[in-house]
Amino acid sequence: MFARLAWKAAKPVAGGAAGLKPQARFISATAALSAKPKGSKGRLMPSRYSQSTAQASGSGATLTLRDGPIFHGTAFGANSNISGEAVFTTSLVGYPESMTDPSYRGQILVFTQPLIGNYGVPSSLRDEWNLLRHFESPHIQCAGIVVADFAEKYSHWTAVESLGEWCAREGIPAISGVDTRAIVTYLREQGSSLARISTGDEYDADEDEGFVDSSQINLVKRVSTKAPFHVEAFNPKYHVALIDCGVKENILRSLVSRGASVTVFPYDFKIQKVADNYDGVFISNGPGDPTHCQSTVHNLQVLMETSQIPIMGICLGHQLLALAAGARTIKLKYGNRGHNIPSLDLTTGQCHVTSQNHGYCVDASTLPSDWKEYFVNLNDGSNEGMRHSSRPIFSTQFHPEARGGPMDSAYLFDKYIEDIQAFKATQTVYKDNRPSQFMLDILNKGRVGVEPAPLAATA
Repeated sequence: MFARLAWKAAKPVAGGAAGLKPQARFISATAALSAKPKGSKGRLMPSRYSQSTAQASGSGATLTLRDGPIFHGTAFGANSNISGEAVFTTSLVGYPESMTDPSYRGQILVFTQPLIGNYGVPSSLRDEWNLLRHFESPHIQCAGIVVADFAEKYSHWTAVESLGEWCAREGIPAISGVDTRAIVTYLREQGSSLARISTGDEYDADEDEGFVDSSQINLVKRVSTKAPFHVEAFNPKYHVALIDCGVKENILRSLVSRGASVTVFPYDFKIQKVADNYDGVFISNGPGDPTHCQSTVHNLQVLMETSQIPIMGICLGHQLLALAAGARTIKLKYGNRGHNIPSLDLTTGQCHVTSQNHGYCVDASTLPSDWKEYFVNLNDGSNEGMRHSSRPIFSTQFHPEARGGPMDSAYLFDKYIEDIQAFKATQTVYKDNRPSQFMLDILNKGRVGVEPAPLAATA
């Protein structure tokens, strides 16, 4: 039975090639000619991103906030125009991790740190689990970036290119020489705003009449894998099913490094149908409004009604779990994005410095009686987590894996593994859910069909 479920999950989507290599449909001709990345077990990455442009170094650029001020600066990324939601991050380091975080899809990222790019961009080196060491996904995910000043000459032993070169290669417009303090002040007072980056010496206000509102788009559908893939742990003890809403590489690393092999499913996969073949279910982070993921919410509702399996959610996964429990979510005025945000553990009274990236949160006052608030944000009082009063289910709004940020709350992955251990100990008949060799042979070894494309852009 399990083998049939595994084979069904691994089948390519309609229109793909038949056979035991579903990932082959997603390898471009250019990629087929490129060498395998060091440490890869067969996954080929495109050698060049299709949105690549010549670097717009030194030309004029404009950032326009809808119904707000206009900022003129200098372009240093891709020679293209883009629109999206303007948000800001207080992170002092970790711009490669932030820019490749799928939770930033469709957003123009404003850095409050005055100087960005001084340590360049590292290589796409992979670790022993074939996961990216320095990035959270294979490509830049944000729509564009805004900085006060950027370093054309970088200095770090891991760097292979400059920030501007990377943005141009990935098709991401970038603007510098603007007053990011004024931009952030506006966003804090007025709230997150739609915005547009226009590259070129001649500014045409008519171009800024059309703004793409990413909140009206199901961004999770764009960042979620289109077919299941598997990340194998060494000598695995457990097997976790992960619902991919835009999963970060370090979430996968945090699980497999603790002895849990991970099979990653598309965001709308009916996880309740296969949950009995796994030791735990995990719901990942992701971009946008959680109410767009009604199919995921429904699947989680059925899962919690029909199974006692341990569940953990992070960020968007936390919000989707709350919706499935019957709570509501609300949009924050300007969100919480940074690596220095204090969160209070209501069960221990301890404060953790956390890494966060979200524009929505759970309304804790709407949690049902069998759910308890777990963490609370000490800056704005918003909800940062919840836990079930009697079952091994919990979630956090912040990122315990914190790649590019603090590691205060990484113990929550240990708690999740402990929940899995305790759950298996209560089973009257022991089930070995570790992946079979058949599963390992037929499942993809990496994300399928998720190369980003701008929501709206003109060259």
